[in-house]
Amino acid sequence: MNGPVEYVLFDTPIGRCAIAWRGDAIAGVQLPEATDAETRRRLDDRFDGVAEGVPPIPVQHAIDAMVASLRGEADDVADVPVDLDVLPPFQRKVFEVVRTIPAGETLSYGEVAAAVGSPGAARAVGQALGRNPYPIVIPCHRVLAAGGRIGGFTAQGGVSVKAKMLAAEGVELRA
Repeated sequence: MNGPVEYVLFDTPIGRCAIAWRGDAIAGVQLPEATDAETRRRLDDRFDGVAEGVPPIPVQHAIDAMVASLRGEADDVADVPVDLDVLPPFQRKVFEVVRTIPAGETLSYGEVAAAVGSPGAARAVGQALGRNPYPIVIPCHRVLAAGGRIGGFTAQGGVSVKAKMLAAEGVELRA
């Protein structure tokens, strides 16, 4: 991908998220930080020379799909194009599996590990998901710890944000 990276902040039921793009391709998604300034700082840390811009139509469609998903209205984020080829092979395989988890359903870290051909690598799955550059689009929030427990979540707000995202999809969590 060549050219400058641009971004826009947008409102969702979990707070103001951001999406970054280069041309028509999505470069990353940022979950809400405590303030808009902190969200912008995180984007500055991730992308050299990033600037606020007006999203092209494909990026606006991705924003609309993410907002609808977080409202529990639709789940067409699986159609949002992202480039997984830039990722290490294990992480790419994990993301490909996680991307197939439908809204309202979950898998455990161990189930994802088995699905990528690495049974026993649940911790590595968690580490790969912790580096997800496309949260919401790659629905890492749909991966739970063993026994249906919520497990961890590295975004600002931690597991409470993960719980909100799952609740919007109709997932009932175990205490």
